[in-house]
Amino acid sequence: MGQVNHMLHAVSAEDAVSLVKSGDRIYLHEAAMTPTLLLEALVARAEDLRGVTIESLHIEGPAPHVASGLEESFRHVALFVGDNVRDAVNDGRADYVPVFLSAIPQMVRHGALRPNVALLQVSPPDRHGFVRLGTSIACARSAADTADIVIGLVNPQVPRTMGNSAVHVSRFAALVEHDVPLPTHRAVAPDDISRTIGEHVAELVQDQATLQLGIGQIPDATLACLGSREGLGIHTEMFTDGVVDLIASGAVTNRNKSIFAGRVVTSFAVGSQRLYDFVDDNPMVEFHQSDIVNDIREISRIRRMTAINSAIEIDITGQVVADSIGGRIHSGIGGQMDFVVGSTMAPEGRSIIALPSTARGGQHS
Repeated sequence: MGQVNHMLHAVSAEDAVSLVKSGDRIYLHEAAMTPTLLLEALVARAEDLRGVTIESLHIEGPAPHVASGLEESFRHVALFVGDNVRDAVNDGRADYVPVFLSAIPQMVRHGALRPNVALLQVSPPDRHGFVRLGTSIACARSAADTADIVIGLVNPQVPRTMGNSAVHVSRFAALVEHDVPLPTHRAVAPDDISRTIGEHVAELVQDQATLQLGIGQIPDATLACLGSREGLGIHTEMFTDGVVDLIASGAVTNRNKSIFAGRVVTSFAVGSQRLYDFVDDNPMVEFHQSDIVNDIREISRIRRMTAINSAIEIDITGQVVADSIGGRIHSGIGGQMDFVVGSTMAPEGRSIIALPSTARGGQHS
């Protein structure tokens, strides 16, 4: 941590967020990399700030800026809706932007989402002065490159991930030191229904296929059934514990991938501490921003690209709904459509939507 002080003097969270002005547009580091200490320090300035826009994909941990009564100070713009901002979005205290994950980095870099300020969580710098963006660079990479002011929360528990995750300390206007574990998700054992669905989905996965999977019981159940496959690859926006298990089984080699051969490619990882330890300083796993990982043109080049996703409902005409329940926004578009389209266009590619045939304990079809 002494390197931080040598290259750029570390300050308090309160001093760092004093750089934020009324009317600023902030990009908040997404997923497990949310810099909660900086966010809390910002909210503590609510009486001094007006009209600050805070935009992000889903964020882990608390979301104090969307609390009722803070509307004049902060407006959250959710590019993907997590459970900590869902009520605020549906109650009208926050906004939701329906957008493909593949499009967001360019919008952050050059378009309507370009931020004045980026709040990021990063690893300590290496001997060359580069910190790493840790377990998510999906859209934070663009924010780090383009924001007028970049503020970093330096955490020694942030994995030093490979790929395009390096940022030099000279890019930061302020750095704050904080040692805290990243948010984790405990894997839940699949229930009988998910396990059966996973077995059906696994039958559709060929040897030498490259996989994209989301999070949840059905993807985990599918991964658990693929240990006997040979020569699998991983090209997925989201990296989870189930992928680590499949790599450990020997089924994943990445040698047959049409692009990024020999490497797992992802944009963000959310899971257990075991997962974060696995991606730390691991050259087998490369993190790239989502306009690369989710680029339909790139996905369509991958032979036997197999996208496995879930949904909330499918109507009798075959329309798939994965982002809302009735008129209530539940999550967002995310990257599902990018991979559905890209895998369908790929040589021998397949797109699979898997979900139970009933909901609420069998009460609803």
